[in-house]
Amino acid sequence: MNPDLERLISLQRIDSTIGDGERRLAEEPDRQQALDARIDDAKSKVSTARERLTQSQTSRRDVEKELAVHQGRLSKFRDQLMAVKTNVEYQAMQKEIEFAQHEVKILEDRILEFMLEADDLTAAVKSAEAELAKDTRIVEDDRKTLAADITNIRKALEGLRAERASLVAAISPQVLSTFELVSRRRHGIAIAEARAGICTICHVRLRPQVFNEVRRNDQIIQCDSCNRILYFVPDSAATEATQTTTP
Repeated sequence: MNPDLERLISLQRIDSTIGDGERRLAEEPDRQQALDARIDDAKSKVSTARERLTQSQTSRRDVEKELAVHQGRLSKFRDQLMAVKTNVEYQAMQKEIEFAQHEVKILEDRILEFMLEADDLTAAVKSAEAELAKDTRIVEDDRKTLAADITNIRKALEGLRAERASLVAAISPQVLSTFELVSRRRHGIAIAEARAGICTICHVRLRPQVFNEVRRNDQIIQCDSCNRILYFVPDSAATEATQTTTP
């Protein structure tokens, strides 16, 4: 195989790996933001649950105050009942007592509802707090994993860039210039395998003469359609390549 072509294939593999690593590094703030959002959401649920419980408790205290007022009135009416002298006064006082008793009953029922609601709201607070604690542990683990990933990626990129520099120094300037120009124009992919007479990237059929020349792998040949530099993998090598993972 043409030495420059062989180096370009390696260079493309390195550039693609570097590109993947740089994209992962660029995604790091978004991943951190997603972790922050998860904690913020869990905290918001806890805050909402506590607020609902507080509001219920406040409403219950207001009703209890109102109940105390009506109970005081009821006690007062019962005391006054003993002092009435006429039947008309007695009946009027009885009506006041019945009304006060009715109001007391309504308020007591409301207090009972608040007590039952408080049980549910307290359970909701505990559930939200438990979820927050669980999410906090998960997020802390994810942050540690993310930090380790970032460290490993940076180390890998450092090694790859050193390897790339050494490889680039061995490629003829004209060939390297062609590679870099195509790479910029083709989203970082400047090399394409030719298979069965077709460029496997743009899927355009090559002229038979061009494909025959590409199969020899002894010169730099570009696809007439996408301008990528073409190379050919013999059948035995192609079969082996399908059984391995290409970076």
